[in-house]
Amino acid sequence: MYHKQNLLFVTTYFPALISGLMLTASFPDLGLYPLAFIALVPLVISIQSMTPKQSFYAGVTTGFIHYMTLIYWIVPTVTTYGGLNLVLGVSILALLSLYLALYVGVFTFLIKKLDSLPIFLPLAGACLWVGLEYIRTYAFTGFPWGVLGYSQYLNQTLVQIADLTGVLGISFLIVLCNFFLAQLFLFVKPLSTPKRTSCWAMLTIFGYTLVLMTAAWGYGRVRLQEIDTLMHNSSKLKICVIQGNIRQDLKWDKAFKDATLDKYTSLSLEMAKTKPALIIWPETALPFYYGFDIVNSNRVDACIRKAKTNFLLGSPAFERSKEDLRFYNRAYMLNHLALVTAIYDKTHLVPFGEYVPLGNYLTFLGKLTAQAGNFSRGENSFIPLVFNDHKTGVLICFEILFPSLSRDFVKNGADILTTMTNDAWFGRTSAARQHFSFAVLRAVENRRSVVRAANTGISGFIDPCGRVLEETSLFTTAAITQPVPVVKEITFYTRYGDLLAMAALVAICLGFMVKGVNKILRRI
Repeated sequence: MYHKQNLLFVTTYFPALISGLMLTASFPDLGLYPLAFIALVPLVISIQSMTPKQSFYAGVTTGFIHYMTLIYWIVPTVTTYGGLNLVLGVSILALLSLYLALYVGVFTFLIKKLDSLPIFLPLAGACLWVGLEYIRTYAFTGFPWGVLGYSQYLNQTLVQIADLTGVLGISFLIVLCNFFLAQLFLFVKPLSTPKRTSCWAMLTIFGYTLVLMTAAWGYGRVRLQEIDTLMHNSSKLKICVIQGNIRQDLKWDKAFKDATLDKYTSLSLEMAKTKPALIIWPETALPFYYGFDIVNSNRVDACIRKAKTNFLLGSPAFERSKEDLRFYNRAYMLNHLALVTAIYDKTHLVPFGEYVPLGNYLTFLGKLTAQAGNFSRGENSFIPLVFNDHKTGVLICFEILFPSLSRDFVKNGADILTTMTNDAWFGRTSAARQHFSFAVLRAVENRRSVVRAANTGISGFIDPCGRVLEETSLFTTAAITQPVPVVKEITFYTRYGDLLAMAALVAICLGFMVKGVNKILRRI
């Protein structure tokens, strides 16, 4: 009897497990992005004959398997650099994966509770998924890693709709296709489901799915041509990125401070011969407090004056007041005379990486920030940093995940976007490629060139169409220069943000309200 129950459990939730694995396969490094359009089909089919409670468990199963295999890199990160043992590292991964899986569980639970007519089910599913992804992006400081739309960063035509809808619009289309294919399967091979889709309803679903996908594809083709023309007629800005490839375990070692500076300065002076308008070093490239460590700061200044161009440098910083001492993850903009013209302090910090929430109570997690630092948030002004006649919005590491930050910089006048990061924490895992993919969507959403400077890679240049103009390999020392197009168009998405996500949430709320009213009317 016990074995029969186990077998029943496995067979019941096996489709959910398959969906979780297929979702992960659609993301980098595997990058089988077409799989995203069928990944949810096993889950959607399996919940048709389930109760809401069973559907919730199925959704959690899909989410848990997906996130455990997608963000597995958390374990080597916290064990290697956080000093935690393997058991605690796996536990952290499992807890975070379970939290993220709850969103998928809520999705499947609400789909059953909404009990939509088959003709509206794909639209309801897409709206609900997008609404939950929007909530996940900002709830509890937000963790949008694994938002479904990012799986398509290589799908150059489809991602162009992001300048209207943001990345969540791509998620909407993916989920819509999954529900359509699931209903098509159930139509061709009926199962014991409460509601059978009629032929007329199936044709209607096929019709609006085809119209929306064709419209997105056609829009993408048109916008690619329009932005290409815009880039052709725009000015070009030559920018250089220095990838120092400094090992994380040596980064803050005093014995290697001189070697680190020698590498960055020598590479910069060599690339200065190409006369770039800006040379960029990665996040916290300086292993000291710039302006406080006089000797090493003077070495940097001498390099800048010799290079005779603008520099954007990442460095830790601190400010002392009568009450306390605050540390910041800072970007400095310096002109050709090595004068600081602007600074930006990172505003969206990584929980447990750059600060510990409720640190007075979770003291045992304090060592996770031993190498990263216990930073304070910068001001939420999002004023672009000026150099020559241009302005760049600076996104430091984790900030590239949040579309609203890029939008704020562009609305304040940024004509290019820069992201500085140190992905050495991730080793040779797929996290570096996943992190890189976010920059592609930020470029398309705002129609801005994005320049990425990463300590150990992947550094590169992305044009306003989301094309990768050049990128570096992981864990190599590199210095690359590209003329990037300067486009100043303000997109619909930049102006208005995630209207689609908010409309989706309103639509779902209205759906539940209508259902509630119908129940009341039946009782009268």
